[in-house]
Amino acid sequence: MNKVILIGRFTRDPESRMSQSNMEIARFSLACSSDFANRNGERETEFINCVAFGRLASTINRYCKKGTLISAGGRIRNGSYDAQDGTKRYTTDVVVDQMEFLGGRQGSDSNSVDNSIAYSPNGSDNLINSNNVETTDISEDPYKDFGDEFTLSSDDLPF
Repeated sequence: MNKVILIGRFTRDPESRMSQSNMEIARFSLACSSDFANRNGERETEFINCVAFGRLASTINRYCKKGTLISAGGRIRNGSYDAQDGTKRYTTDVVVDQMEFLGGRQGSDSNSVDNSIAYSPNGSDNLINSNNVETTDISEDPYKDFGDEFTLSSDDLPF
């Protein structure tokens, strides 16, 4: 299985291109911090080259810029090309097919409204503005209709 999930910030604005078949392409790099710290308590940062196609690329090219924090899912693709000097160069990219904006706008204060946008590959409306999401009032007990309370002892568990 070839599956990658990244959380990182854009290191630069995405590079927008059009393919020969008129499909939009977005090339970008994400800075992703490691979960592990070295002996000095410092975390290493990896810079991951990514590419997206079609409607997702259009969304990235339109809404992302340097510093934007996203979650991206996709697959690793290895490739090669011949450089101008005649040497063969090898590349590794993450082909992104899912993404979600994380956090608020860069440079805004913590009291401002989060205007993040999520991309959903399924459905007709691929852009969902988080300000239009319906919320439920949870000031009353959300479990009131589930019936009476019951007691479960450790003897009832199968393990």
